[in-house]
Amino acid sequence: MLSALLTKILEGIFVFGSMIMIHEFGHYIVAKWIGVKVIEFSFGFGPKIVGYQGKVTLYALRLIPLGGFVKLHGMDAEVNENGLAVIAHPDDPQSFINKPVWQRMAVIAAGPIMNFVWAMILFVAVFGYLGIPSPSNTNLIGSLISGKPAAASGLLPGDRIIAVNQLPTSDWNRLTEVIHAKPDQVLSLTVERVNEKQVQIVSVKTEKDAQTGYGMIGIAPEVNYLHASFLQSTRFGMERTLDLTKFIVVTLAQMVTGKIPAEVGGPVMIVQAIGDAAQQGFDDLLALTGALSIQLGLINLFPIPALDGSRLVFLLIEGLRGKPLNPEKENMIHLVGFVLLMLLMIVITYKDVLRLFVKAG
Repeated sequence: MLSALLTKILEGIFVFGSMIMIHEFGHYIVAKWIGVKVIEFSFGFGPKIVGYQGKVTLYALRLIPLGGFVKLHGMDAEVNENGLAVIAHPDDPQSFINKPVWQRMAVIAAGPIMNFVWAMILFVAVFGYLGIPSPSNTNLIGSLISGKPAAASGLLPGDRIIAVNQLPTSDWNRLTEVIHAKPDQVLSLTVERVNEKQVQIVSVKTEKDAQTGYGMIGIAPEVNYLHASFLQSTRFGMERTLDLTKFIVVTLAQMVTGKIPAEVGGPVMIVQAIGDAAQQGFDDLLALTGALSIQLGLINLFPIPALDGSRLVFLLIEGLRGKPLNPEKENMIHLVGFVLLMLLMIVITYKDVLRLFVKAG
């Protein structure tokens, strides 16, 4: 039990740590490129465990291994040797605040952009290792989606659905065609059970897909994997990144407009999903990390105070006005936004824990 918990913790650290550190690395590398002094680049938060002081930058490992941060000279007030808060001198060429607006925007945008790059790298690695997935056109169930009607009905991977409402379904195309045409209806499935000779009749009520209006029961076909070259893996990795980005954007838009329920999971549910993915294999863990990295990149681009998106909006306003906003007011907006985000995270985590207890019960 203890070893399983420790394994989940390490898996969570890998997933959260990798996608947040790659985010911070984006800020770091562009800041260095345009000549901003990077005071510190740390993995983790809280008290410093160990660190290395380079010529300019402190590289540190901190106690809480859930992310990291980059501290840029001139981005915020700094404490001098006398313990006073000071702003970088307006003539300091290494100060973030003294760089042109477009360069500061590049530093801020580099974090979310690196999340998309990291996702693409992970997907390329998965396709390179597994190969390119090619769905089979047989009427055999390859896998079931947890919590959907098919799984609740007792269907199993390997079951062959030979008819729906006595209509023959000789291949996957015909099978999905019949199911899609019957949303919110009870179907009678004629099933040949794997390794058994007898035929069974299974009743399943379809769900109506919110996006397409199709009837769905939560089954997926068999998947064969074909060897892929590096170029093929790269192309499929880029396509997967774009497809997931579009899917997440559309899903979030539908949640905001109320077309679909707003189901939001916090750190507890994410760690649970990480553990489930890791049990399926390291490739599934990498794929989940890629998907979460895309979500992190997108969320950070939202114009919400304390996130990169809001900083980009303030910089855009500065560029249009020709002068910056009041730093104290901007910092206060970011502080309030950060507090609200933390409160939201606490509420979401509380709901996640309740879900786990209800599920366990």
